[in-house]
Amino acid sequence: MVLLCRPAKLLLLVLFSSLILCAAQDNKTVAPKAQNKQDPTSSRASTAGSKTTTGAQKQEKAKTLPPKITYLAGEDPDFAAKCGWPVKYPQPLPGSILPYKRVIAYYGNPLSKRMGVLGEYPKEEMLRRLKTETAKWEKADPSHPVLPALHLIAVVAQGQPGQAGKYRMLMPDKVINDVYGWAREANAILFIDIQTGQENIRTLLPRFEWILKNADVHLAIDPEFNLIQSGRVPGSKIGTYDAAEINYVSGFLQSLVKKYNLPPKVFIVHRFTRKMVTNAQQIAVHPEVQVVMNMDGWGAPWLKRTSYKDYIVKEPVEFTGFKLFYHNDTKKGDPLLTPQEVLRLNPNPIYIQYQ
Repeated sequence: MVLLCRPAKLLLLVLFSSLILCAAQDNKTVAPKAQNKQDPTSSRASTAGSKTTTGAQKQEKAKTLPPKITYLAGEDPDFAAKCGWPVKYPQPLPGSILPYKRVIAYYGNPLSKRMGVLGEYPKEEMLRRLKTETAKWEKADPSHPVLPALHLIAVVAQGQPGQAGKYRMLMPDKVINDVYGWAREANAILFIDIQTGQENIRTLLPRFEWILKNADVHLAIDPEFNLIQSGRVPGSKIGTYDAAEINYVSGFLQSLVKKYNLPPKVFIVHRFTRKMVTNAQQIAVHPEVQVVMNMDGWGAPWLKRTSYKDYIVKEPVEFTGFKLFYHNDTKKGDPLLTPQEVLRLNPNPIYIQYQ
């Protein structure tokens, strides 16, 4: 038997007391766990109550949030903003048409009933229909007064080379003057539309200074029928314009505005594919010229909206336009888009063309 001195006994007593105390504490910790196992409903009830509270909170939060809006292609303002809309453009000069007015144009050629509504009906009926159409747009958007327009194809692309070998036909001055007279009769403006075929726009455009020097005459060019680069026959392939050529035309109009002391010119560029306009980000914008990129494709409403999104919204220039085809848009049973539907596009088209 080992005898312990008093200090050692005291030490063992202290250690023994500590072990008893720890065991007692361990018993207190284990007990609740055993109790939880015996009464699991208590835990479930607590959890269910928590879920009920969370669901109520979510419902309350949902009440405060605005309803989610579903946008069709070309309508989403957030997408437009990411692409750079609204764009910054020069402060409009006195006499500017855009953005203060919306232009509603009838397109075609009086020598052909198949090229558009401008030539499909006799003059009086055509002007009456244009007046009816403009009234619809004024009602749809009272904030933008409507300015009617006649959009004349003054140079028509051809499937044959012709005498000049350029696959285009210039309209006689008399035809241009006649349509100009119709526009004035209707208090409308006139657009001269050029389909170059295989002639360079730099040599063709100056021939129209005589009519473009008028304050109420404006210009449009159609990349679809500019086929110098490919050398193809119009109608067999879609043509193209580069920003350099578009800038030449814009500069030409700018010089006319300064030379004849005119209000700014509206300049329409048709587009419905990516390659129809190359290097669009390099298109220059001048205070004297208001550039409109016009979605010129036909088809079902979903296709037109998608084309607007892909080829107009994604590559901002200055203003936008939208073309509606009375026959081609509806020939497969699709409805013609209404002014209200077109106005949902973002940005809103400021130039509307009917063919």
